[in-house]
Amino acid sequence: MHLRRFAPYLIAVAAAAGTLATTAARPATGASHQRVEYVVVVGVAGLRWEDVDQTNTPTLWAMAERGSIGSLAVRSGHHPTCPADGWVTLGAGNYATRNRTPGGGCPPAEVRIEPASGGGAKLPDQQDLVTYNRSKLAWGAMPGALAESVRCTVAVGPGGAVAGARPFGRVDRYVGVLPADPARLLSQCVLSIVDLGEVSADTPAGRAAQARAVDRALATVLAARPDRSLVIVGGVADTGGTSRLHVAIADGPGWDRGWLTSASTGRTGYLQLVDIAPTALAALGKPEPPQLFAGHPAQRVEGRSTDLKAAVTGPADADREAGAQRGIVRWFTGMLVLFQLLLLAGTVPLLRRARGSTGSTGPAGPRPVPRRLIAAMEVLLVAAALAIPAALAADAVPWWRTDLPGLVFGATALAILAVATTLVVVSPAFRSTLGPMQVVAAAAAVVVGVDLLTGAQLQLNGVAGYSALEGGRYAGVGTIGLGVFTAGILLAAGCLAHRVPRLWRPPVLVLVGGVGVVMVGSPYLGADTGGAVALTAGVCLAVALSAGGWLTFPRLAWATLAGLAVTAGFAVVDLVRPEQERGELGRFLHRVSEGSAGLAVQRSGAANILALVGSPLTILAVAAAFFCWFALLQPWGGLKRLYGLHPTIRGAVAGTAVATVIGGVLGGAALTVAGAAAATAVPLATLAALRVLGHASERTHLPVAPPDIPIPAPREIALPGLRDVATAPRHPA
Repeated sequence: MHLRRFAPYLIAVAAAAGTLATTAARPATGASHQRVEYVVVVGVAGLRWEDVDQTNTPTLWAMAERGSIGSLAVRSGHHPTCPADGWVTLGAGNYATRNRTPGGGCPPAEVRIEPASGGGAKLPDQQDLVTYNRSKLAWGAMPGALAESVRCTVAVGPGGAVAGARPFGRVDRYVGVLPADPARLLSQCVLSIVDLGEVSADTPAGRAAQARAVDRALATVLAARPDRSLVIVGGVADTGGTSRLHVAIADGPGWDRGWLTSASTGRTGYLQLVDIAPTALAALGKPEPPQLFAGHPAQRVEGRSTDLKAAVTGPADADREAGAQRGIVRWFTGMLVLFQLLLLAGTVPLLRRARGSTGSTGPAGPRPVPRRLIAAMEVLLVAAALAIPAALAADAVPWWRTDLPGLVFGATALAILAVATTLVVVSPAFRSTLGPMQVVAAAAAVVVGVDLLTGAQLQLNGVAGYSALEGGRYAGVGTIGLGVFTAGILLAAGCLAHRVPRLWRPPVLVLVGGVGVVMVGSPYLGADTGGAVALTAGVCLAVALSAGGWLTFPRLAWATLAGLAVTAGFAVVDLVRPEQERGELGRFLHRVSEGSAGLAVQRSGAANILALVGSPLTILAVAAAFFCWFALLQPWGGLKRLYGLHPTIRGAVAGTAVATVIGGVLGGAALTVAGAAAATAVPLATLAALRVLGHASERTHLPVAPPDIPIPAPREIALPGLRDVATAPRHPA
């Protein structure tokens, strides 16, 4: 009997332990361990994969065919990354800038270079630049950190001088123009940084001519490269007003015919500009400067097609998708927020009159709401809850390859939304009170979950995902995906738990929520340790409220202790991993132990402020909270009645709110995660509230006898041995 009583809690503990166990391992990195004697970094501002082909740029093509390739994201301390910003970021191994007018365009790249003794040079403004980046910017970059990590550096061209200057401005060896035979120059130091110019023309013919000139200069460099050398070619900066993905090629021992990746991206085929500096030092066997680099050494990954033309199509297509996604995201999120606000405002009068919509309320009561209007509103609420999952599914169609990408995406998303809404409405579950919530929430969680299981291809550069051009995330679950998945998994778990006996509700919530935590926190899938911690907090709160009644102090204490225990487990698992494989939580705790967590907190705070004032989903999160307080939680709003009838839904909604707010703050996204969750959860909660209000009169009216049916008189029952009291003679007193 005691074992049966405690079995649900034992299952919950086992599920929590299994959650931690599944996040303990990370995928194999496949890093190259071969050392080289020389590293030559060749930078070409603006070089993209669409500029590389076998005919016009044969040297680049041959180098890409025998080496490892990828897409280079050139994020720096300035947006967009101007050529001068790209070069100083390369030399700092961190997000730095030479442009001191944030938000403006790219000024002329004027670099003052003074000759120095011994064939070197000096940048007179380098120390001021170091002070500006260290004190004014949140990343704490140290321009010149790469050059300071080696004994000697060769710089060719102005960009090479910016990247190769030491923090005090000294450039060890410098030439302004690449010599006809640079063999002796490139062998003077273990590290050479070569500026081969730009590919910045606006016309295809102009870009082809510039790329052809770069290819000829690169042929000179490759012909003079020292033995046992690694040559890295990268499009180190943008040359227009918008960000793009650029070329990244690594050619040397251990880098043959593969894809490039790094721990900073976690995505095969993607590299960041800040990864080049640690890659050069790792190839030379030199230690990194402590607490200065933001990137990680590049790694070679198997799986590239033997056909280079087919392989190059992927990076070029990703650049085109990322460029098209930027403009579509603005109007999609704007229209989504506007539609949700208008829809929620339209439900307020219906909520006030819904109690009498199914029965007579008397002459003083409100006029009943027409059933067709209620049905239409329910369909719109279902469509609103499915809007983001439909947009995510629409990214499976290559809309960015068309001439009208915005129109094609919109038509595709609307078609998917119409089909999904129709399937929900015609399903048998739609007729029950919690049926729409259960079906839609499960569908939202499944869409995001399947995307994570297949490598998050729909979220990368997707309209409802994240952009590789922003540099915040390249793999796993994004902020919008985290919000939708959290709302879907918790609401679906709440609906499922309501169907089981009260004793088994906590284990059901823990099991389903544990699956969600694994999906979000596993390095194979969501790769978001902060999101997993936030979802854990939401699951614990949902479990505490699942049995009904008040949130008492013992319940809150046990939920808090359980959340802290799982969070501590995540921290321990993350800290025991190698440094290059840690997640955000492990890296932060490592910085705390080193005493350098202040910059991380400052960057997170700045990111939260920018997301708070810049994301339209912030408006939706605030408006949804106000709507719940002003309408749903009022006596006429129906949500309190829904919570009373279905306490597991109260736990799921509360857990969703807590988890998404925590997840947004930990991820530097402020209320963006909560806004994405509100887009799914609030329409479903409103629909369920309309349902319980519609049945309120049927459940609360006293039973009335049907007309024209006589009510029989009570029968007289005579007990043996007793006289009938009603007929017994009365005796005088």
